[in-house]
Amino acid sequence: MADRGAPTLVRMADPVTVVLFAVALAAGFASFGSVTALDDVARHFGHVVSGHSVQDVVGLSGSVLGLGLSSLRAASLLGLPLASLADRRGRTPVLRRTLVVGLLVTALAALSPTYWFFVACFAVARPLLGATTTLVQVITVELSLRAHRMRLLAVMTAGTAIGSGLSALVHGLIRGPDSFRWLFVLALVPLVVVAPWTSRIPEPRFRPGEHPMAHLGEVGHEAAGALVRVAIVAFVIGVATGPAGGFTFVYGEGVLRMLARSVSLLVVVSGVAGFVGLVAGARLSATLGRRAAVAVGTLVTALASAYAYSGGRTAFVAGYVVGVGAGGVLAPSMAALATEVFAHRYRATAAGWIAVAGVAGAIAGFALFGYVSDVVPAGVATGLRVPALVTFLPLLPALWVLRGLPEGRDLDLA
Repeated sequence: MADRGAPTLVRMADPVTVVLFAVALAAGFASFGSVTALDDVARHFGHVVSGHSVQDVVGLSGSVLGLGLSSLRAASLLGLPLASLADRRGRTPVLRRTLVVGLLVTALAALSPTYWFFVACFAVARPLLGATTTLVQVITVELSLRAHRMRLLAVMTAGTAIGSGLSALVHGLIRGPDSFRWLFVLALVPLVVVAPWTSRIPEPRFRPGEHPMAHLGEVGHEAAGALVRVAIVAFVIGVATGPAGGFTFVYGEGVLRMLARSVSLLVVVSGVAGFVGLVAGARLSATLGRRAAVAVGTLVTALASAYAYSGGRTAFVAGYVVGVGAGGVLAPSMAALATEVFAHRYRATAAGWIAVAGVAGAIAGFALFGYVSDVVPAGVATGLRVPALVTFLPLLPALWVLRGLPEGRDLDLA
C-alpha cells in the first residue's frame, strides 16, 4: 500500500510483480502435479482390467480416488493457520517458508512406494502451497493501487494457471512407468530458481498502533457477515471446480481412452481460453463489478463442467475449454472479494477462511462425485454425466448471497 510507505505495484514489468508471478507459477506447478499424475499413479499402484467401472479402466476405484483427493483437500484446511500467521509474523516471511517447504515435500513424493504415501506427501504440501497462493494475492492487493489491482490480480491468477499448464505439459512429454516421479522431482527447479528471489518482496506496512487479532484465525465482528457470504460463494465454487479439475486426467485418459499427450495438450491449449477469460473478467469487473464477474464465471464454469463429463471426446474438449475460460473470468474477482472488503489487520486470516470454505466445498464435491461414479457405470458414450449433474448444479442458487456484499471496486483498502 503506497500510503503506508511500501512500494506501489503498477506495472507488470515491475521486479516485485515478476517475483510474485514466479512464486504463483511455482506453487501452481507443484500443487497441480497431484492432479496431473493421478491417472499414472492409479495405474502404477492399482490393477487395470477389462470392464466399465472406474476401477476397471483406471486401476483404483472412484471412491479410493475420491477419498485420496478429498484427503488432499482436507489437508488444505491447514492453510488457514498458515495464512493467519501472516497477520502476526508478516506476509513475506511466511510466504517464503511455505513456498520452500511445499516444494521440498512435493519433490519427496517422487519416492512414493504406495498410493497413500503419494497422498500423504501432497496432503502436507497442499496447505503450504495453498497458503503461498493466498499470500501472493494478499500482497498483490496491499501493494497495488485500486486502478491497477484487478489487472495485477489477473496476472497472479495467470501465473498459477501457467504453472498448472506447465505441469500438464511436462506430464505429457515424460512418459514411462515412473513418469510421475520425474514430474515431482522437477519441483526442485523453482526451489533453486524462484525461492531465493522472494527476499525482494517488500513487506506491506502495518498502520501505527495496529495489532493482529487476539486469537489465531479471528476476524473482527464487523466483518463476520461479509466473511460468511464470501465463504458460501467459495464453497459453491469448490463443489463444482474440485472434482471437475481433479478427475480431468482420470476421465480423459482412463474413461475416454485419450492419449496422455492429448489430454496434456488440451490442458495447455485451454490456457488460451483462460487468458481470454482473465481479460474478459477484468473488463466485466470494471463495468459490472466483482460480484457480477464471480456470479457469471461460476455459473458458466459449472454448466461447462457438467457438459464436459456428459460423454464423448468432443463434449469433453469443448466443456473443458469453456470451463477454463469461465474460471479465468471468476478467479481474479473472487480473489478481490476475499481481500478488499476486509481490514489489513486480519486480511490474510479472512482470505485463509475463504480458502478453507473452498476446500470444504471441494471435499464435498469429490466425495459425492466419486460415490456416484461408483454407483453409475461410466462409458465413452455416457461419460460421467450423472455424477456431474448431481454434483455441479444443485448449489448454484446459493450465489444469491453475493447481493449482500459491498462492491469492492468502490472501496479503498482499510
